[in-house]
Amino acid sequence: MGPLEAVGEENQTDEMKMELFTKLYLTRYTTPLNELALDPKPELKDSTTLVEVQIILIFAYCSIILLGVIGNSLVIHVIIKFKSMRTVTNFFIANLAVADLLVNTLCLPFTLVYTLLGEWKLGPVLCHLVPYAQALAVHVSTVTLTVIALDRHRCIVYHLESKISKRISFLIIGVAWAVSALLASPLAIFREYSLIEIIPDFKIVVCSEKWPGEGQLNYGTIYSISMLLIQYVLPLAVISYAYIRIWTKLKNHVSPGAGNDHYHHRRRKTTKMLVCVVVVFAVSWLPFHTFQLVSDIDSQVLDLKEYKLIYTVFHVIAMCSTFANPLLYGWMNNNYRTAFLTAFQCEQRLDSIHPEVSAAFKARKKLEAKRIQFPGDSFTQPTNV
Repeated sequence: MGPLEAVGEENQTDEMKMELFTKLYLTRYTTPLNELALDPKPELKDSTTLVEVQIILIFAYCSIILLGVIGNSLVIHVIIKFKSMRTVTNFFIANLAVADLLVNTLCLPFTLVYTLLGEWKLGPVLCHLVPYAQALAVHVSTVTLTVIALDRHRCIVYHLESKISKRISFLIIGVAWAVSALLASPLAIFREYSLIEIIPDFKIVVCSEKWPGEGQLNYGTIYSISMLLIQYVLPLAVISYAYIRIWTKLKNHVSPGAGNDHYHHRRRKTTKMLVCVVVVFAVSWLPFHTFQLVSDIDSQVLDLKEYKLIYTVFHVIAMCSTFANPLLYGWMNNNYRTAFLTAFQCEQRLDSIHPEVSAAFKARKKLEAKRIQFPGDSFTQPTNV
């Protein structure tokens, strides 16, 4: 019988209660057990209870939510509105934006409230939904980044002219969400919303994990380590391999014509942008995943006085990835930058504010005509982005 199943039993010990208490979804209390026994209403002695720290956390989370909602909504808007932006790679980028929006709207506001209140007061439905939605979005992001890398590897390294069709890209996106939903489902299933009594006259509402048979085998730790490998280590290994080969291919490419030089340059810029997206994602999530792994391996980490603060800081850093992508697109890609400016000025055509876009369309048509005459040239295909 696991510690969560023991709640409500008359012979439950204080040690078991404290073990349960340290397994909350986000917040942990760091008051030692012996102090709890002396104080009927223990004081929370971590820095997240300080007003100054709470103000900083409110500002950080609200900034991430605001930037994420505006940036990702803008990415989705321009891809839907402008026909020239409706490419396969951009559809995958829009899928990343949808996943980030899910975190910005459904996860971060409730996580902030949970952190500030110190207990779960958002009801049983959100208790199951919030951690599930965050895990779902992270899985979708990693799968999508991996698909983008493999698709570009297939086209650039192997000189394959046939690209993924838009219909197939939507099918891949649907499969990514279905697989991600399945992988994240344990976080919604093995969860319990309950009122526990730590000591007499001190009760608290918790939203905690409840894994079966935890006394014999720690399924929670097994799941955490498995997800670390599936949603972080393995995808980044595949993505790194793909982009290293792509970068080597582009670096060693010798173009026979000026037109090919133009598209080769665009491919390098687009690849550089996508690599930056992956790097930002990996760096943002690295501290959080590392801390989670250390906590799963060594339970003494839970006894750190500032465990809750450290956890929250690493969570904030991880969540920065949800608004970073639109900034990278606008900074490193001319098409997105032009589309963003056009959207802000309520224009209907991409060439209405940037003369280079109109010229690019004309140049593209000329190169397409040349491609019909010289179908064997592998670098006449324009970039997807």
